[in-house]
Parts: sequence; C-alpha cells; structure tokens
Amino acid sequence: MQYAIDMAKLSGEDIPVGCVIVCNNEIIAKAHNEREKNNDISAHAEIVALRAAAKKLNNWRVENCSLYVTLEPCPMCAWAILNSRIKEVYFGSYDLKYGAFGSKINLCEISDAKTKVFGGIMENECNDLIKDYFLRLRK
Repeated sequence: MQYAIDMAKLSGEDIPVGCVIVCNNEIIAKAHNEREKNNDISAHAEIVALRAAAKKLNNWRVENCSLYVTLEPCPMCAWAILNSRIKEVYFGSYDLKYGAFGSKINLCEISDAKTKVFGGIMENECNDLIKDYFLRLRK
C-alpha cells in the first residue's frame, strides 16, 4: 500500500489517489489520478493502472494479480476491476459517498467475479492524503 500512497502524492491537481497492481510479487503497473491532467473522466488511478497492466500482460484479463488503491473504488472502477478478473483488491480509505466495494454499494454482490476485497489498509495514511488535499484546495 505504501507504493500506492507514493503514487497518490504524484496526482498533482487531481484528488490524490494512487494505485499499483502486483503480479507474482512484482509491481506490473502503477498510476495516479489523471482526470485533470488529461481532461479524461475515466482517468481514475485504477483505470489507468488496469490499462497499463493489460498492456504489460498483453491480455485484458489481469488474473492472479492484486490491486492496491488508496481510496475505495467508485462504481466505474469497481466494475472494471471485477471484469478484469483481478484476484484481490486492497484499499485504504473507505468512500462513504461513492464506494462500490461495500461503503455505499457492493458490486461484488451482483457479479460472478471471485475477487476478494479488503478495506482499511493503512487507512489513516490514506485518509490524510484526502484531508490534506481538500484543506489545500480550500485555502
């Protein structure tokens, strides 16, 4: 999760969310939010990382890999994760407004995917990223 936190810190003007995908104990993809940078609504850290992992594996099925992300995925990202066949998801902060792995809704309940989800990993550190971002924004 520390690598995902480090990626989140590179988000620039975007909400600081970082993501890494690990396969066979090796980071095969890493990303941070790039919506503002690229003027792309779909450029959430998870989507950018999934694209990089698929390219690295030469396959859209990112099976037997684990995804680490600093914020609970939104519905768009959660559905992409489930469809990519990621084996495990570890997230830091719970997103009570948009979280799609249990906080607001749980897309696992309507999917046939066998993805396992674990939340609250390094939660305080991940929460601080978001809090600090919005404090800076309000100043």
